[in-house]
Parts: sequence; C-alpha cells; structure tokens
Amino acid sequence: MTIHEVYGIDLEREGGEVARLRSETIRRDFVVVDMDYETAIRSAELRSRHRIPIADSVIAAMARIHGCPVVSDDLHFQKIEDMKTRGYSRGSFR
Repeated sequence: MTIHEVYGIDLEREGGEVARLRSETIRRDFVVVDMDYETAIRSAELRSRHRIPIADSVIAAMARIHGCPVVSDDLHFQKIEDMKTRGYSRGSFR
C-alpha cells in the first residue's frame, strides 16, 4: 500500500522515472510485506474507529502487526492511539 501511494503521487507530480526510482528504493531499503486476512480485519477496525482513509488504515494495521513505526508525515496516523510514527524529509527514506 505504501509503494502504491508513493508511486502514484510521484507519478503525478514528477513522472514515471522518479516514481519507479523511489518505489524501487523503498523495496530495496525496507521489508515489503503482503496484506493478509488479519491485516484486512485490523485495517477495517482502525478505519471504522478513526475515520481514516483505507490506505492509511492498512499501513497502520501492518505497522501494528509487525511491531514497527509508520514512517510518514500524514496527520491521519496521529488519530490512532499508541501509533508509533517517524517523520521523514522528502526524498529521504533512511
């Protein structure tokens, strides 16, 4: 889901080459996990409780399940109690 969001935003703003480069950087530098049944259920619960977009609820559910922070500057994640987040500066994923 994160790759989808980053790729889509970059594709619209900066074009296909930048979008591919950034999404490949994420794939190289982070562990990419597939969505499963548990993630879908927990995501739906978070979305319903906090009224956040589906993509953000999926990302939040995956972060909780895998015990890692969300790397984002999106304010939707602040609505979720005990959600660990880390900010980032544009272009820096490390």
